[in-house]
Amino acid sequence: MLHTSITAEAKRQAFATALRGPATLQFPGAFNPLSAKLIEQMGFDGVYISGAVLSAELALPDIGLTTLSEVSQRAGQISRVTALPTILDADTGFGEPMNVARSVHMLEDAGVTAVHIEDQVNPKRCGHLDGKSVADRNTAVARIRAAVEARRDPNFAIIARTDIRAIEGFDAAVDRARELVAAGADVVFPEALETIEEFASMASQLTVPVLANMTEFGKSELFSLDALTAAGVKIIIYPVSLLRLAMGASMRGLTALAAEGSLASQVEHMQTRAELYELLDYQSYTAFDSDVFTFSTDHTSTD
Repeated sequence: MLHTSITAEAKRQAFATALRGPATLQFPGAFNPLSAKLIEQMGFDGVYISGAVLSAELALPDIGLTTLSEVSQRAGQISRVTALPTILDADTGFGEPMNVARSVHMLEDAGVTAVHIEDQVNPKRCGHLDGKSVADRNTAVARIRAAVEARRDPNFAIIARTDIRAIEGFDAAVDRARELVAAGADVVFPEALETIEEFASMASQLTVPVLANMTEFGKSELFSLDALTAAGVKIIIYPVSLLRLAMGASMRGLTALAAEGSLASQVEHMQTRAELYELLDYQSYTAFDSDVFTFSTDHTSTD
């Protein structure tokens, strides 16, 4: 009720343990706190918080327009309602090394479990679009080093994302990944790898877990859980999928309303009132409220 009873520290510890375990972890992307609760209810391993989704919520493109304050506030709202670990897209860290350090402090305070910081230049672009540029080695390494040095909770995971594959090729991506691991990254996120063989090769050449981004309409094929597990991938994110599903359903509903003058034909596709109330844990709020209003203090005691 209200917030999860699991502390941020406990979620980080659980995530650290899971990274050492045998299972491949699936993190669907939440587009609001309610969808994060649904991800938990459906039994997934964690919740991903996408920068592209946070931008889209504000009707903005994913080109680095959101601020640290906006992102930390929304990430905190999502993290507080779920017992699952949350991975946040922190773009380029909202600036250079000192800004990255401040970002880590604020996102730790927001209750996030892990952040990924990328090596694009500012302003960044969506990782699956053409025209992006990457920072030089020293800048990329300094961002990760700053994040590692700034964290206060040793289980707050720093994930290093590199976008160099689409610009300089796979071998350059492996070299950059190794440099980021040497800087202290706990996980590597090689963006826009093109084949399952590239994922397998990347995973085999690193000493830390690898994260795969299975985003629709991107440069990577939508590989299955089994295929990515066989390739040695440890974490799979599905960043914008739920938002795309929700917006697609909304478009179909509005089209029906405009054409038919009613949403009667769409009711069967909707989440029911009972399902929503169950997801919200409505009963717990009712019980709490009733208990408060029936509480009384015994004034007859002589103690």
